[in-house]
This record gives sequence, C-alpha cells and structure tokens, in this order.
Amino acid sequence: MMDNQLFAGTESAYLGKMIAEFYGKSLGSVEIQKFSDGEIAPYYTESVRGNRVFLIQSTIPPSDNLFELCLMIDAAKRASAYKAIAVIPYFGYARQDRKDKPRVAIGAKLVANILTAAGADRIMTCDLHAGQIQGFFDIPVDHLDGAAVFVPYIRKLNLDNLLFASPDVGGVKRTRAFAQHFNAEMVVIDKHRTKANEVAEMRIIGNVEGKNVILVDDLVDTAGTICKAAKIILEEGALSVRAFCTHPVLSGKAYDNINNSVLEELVVTDTIPLRQESDKIKVLTVAELFAKAIKSVTHDGSISELFI
Repeated sequence: MMDNQLFAGTESAYLGKMIAEFYGKSLGSVEIQKFSDGEIAPYYTESVRGNRVFLIQSTIPPSDNLFELCLMIDAAKRASAYKAIAVIPYFGYARQDRKDKPRVAIGAKLVANILTAAGADRIMTCDLHAGQIQGFFDIPVDHLDGAAVFVPYIRKLNLDNLLFASPDVGGVKRTRAFAQHFNAEMVVIDKHRTKANEVAEMRIIGNVEGKNVILVDDLVDTAGTICKAAKIILEEGALSVRAFCTHPVLSGKAYDNINNSVLEELVVTDTIPLRQESDKIKVLTVAELFAKAIKSVTHDGSISELFI
C-alpha cells in the first residue's frame, strides 16, 4: 500500500521536522555523506519503494543545497519511489527570471530544467520572486502564498491608519493583495539601481503622512533597499514602518543594516534559517502551511483555501 514519506535536506532539517510534526508523521531518515573534497552522496536508510516522497530543501546557499536536493530526487527515483515531490520553501535563482541585459543566463529556467531532469514529479514552493517562473516547469507547481502566515500577525498588531508599501514596481501585485485584504491604501517606492544590491535613487509614489506603513516584499537580501525605504517613509511623515518579507536571505551587512534602521520590526518566515539573532527580526513559521499543502496534494484536494 502506497505511503507518504517526508525527508529533509541539510539546509531545511529544522523546518522539515516541523512540517512533519504538523503533517502528523515522523521525518524520514536520510544520510548525507560528504567526501573531503565536498562531494555529496545522500542515501535513504529506509525503503521508499512505491511511496510518494516529499523532499524538503531550500536552495540557499544555492549551489550545494540545490545539487543535494537533485541527488536526493535521483536517489529516491532509483530506489523505486512512486513520486518524488521537491518541496522548496525558498527557490534560489528566482531573481534570474529573464534577460534584462545582453548575454546573461536565465537562472530560474535552468534550475527548473535541472530539477525536472533529476526526476522531480512535482514542485512545491512559496512566494517566488516572479510568479511566471511556474511556467518554466512542465510538471505541476504548487505556489504557496506567504500572506497566509503574515495576515493573522498583522491583524494582531491592530494598527490604525494602516498603509501598505511596495519597495519596487515589481512587487505591486503582491502589495495590492495585502491592501485589498485589509481595505487599506498602498504606495510604491520607485527605485533606480546602478548594479545588483545597490540602490542609487529612491522616491515614494503616494502619500504616507500619518500612516502606519507596512513594507511588503518576497525576500530581503542585504536589507539596504528595505532600510533606505523605511527611512524615506518616516521622513515623509509616517507614524511607523514595519517590513514583512517571506525569505530572509540576509547576506552581507544585512543584520547591521536592520539593527541600525528605523524599522519597528522585520517580520520573516523560516523558509531560510537565520544566521544570527536580532531584536528587530520576528520569525513566523511556514511549517503548518506546507503541511496542509502536502495533505491536500496527497488527497488530490485543492490548495486554494490556503490563500488569502
């Protein structure tokens, strides 16, 4: 009789364990052997034959963890698993979704090809940097919405004069969904980059005076943009500024930028584990969200109820 088994890679061991607890099963046992030169060799210490296997792994740092996930998929398929479903809470390379200048790779499409070639039968992820990345796959993609985790927390804040802000034009759709849900207004931050991770110019399109502002984004990397946006918003007369970002990449001087910023708090999820603690960073879990999605997929149910 077919069973469902959940396994986690190195980067998502803690989140995988929580997802399994919400799902109601123990996390399966997989050993990740590493040779002295860094070569990875995963193997399952229990049978997966004929079963539906969910492999939980965020791809950050992208190279090692992506390849580890691919090897886990390949090992499961070679061990006669019925289906191998890649559960990727944070999908790396999603920022490379198009050719925005000559002679560049489309990394997100390449990753989609690699996962498919490895033998993945289905992809489950959350808050892709660009929703159209789903179209890079020729297998089913369950694209979960981190708003399902953030909305209850925002309600508990009980803020008056609430206003939502998108830190760039690309995030308008995501921010509008929050604004409509709370029947609030929204503004957009217009920014100009000279190069990756560096903003040269920024201005607000809209009025933030007398508002409690919530910045919404899919990820926060160096935190330079979000912190600079918060500063400008306060200078324009806002009462307070908070930021809600699903994926805490937090590279470079991100923690220093956040700790020294005017942000009341940065609320993130555990799709990526924090490298250090910060009084300004609040972590919410996506474990229950993914557990519910896995149950729905298992029973051929709809995941639409998981969206706001």
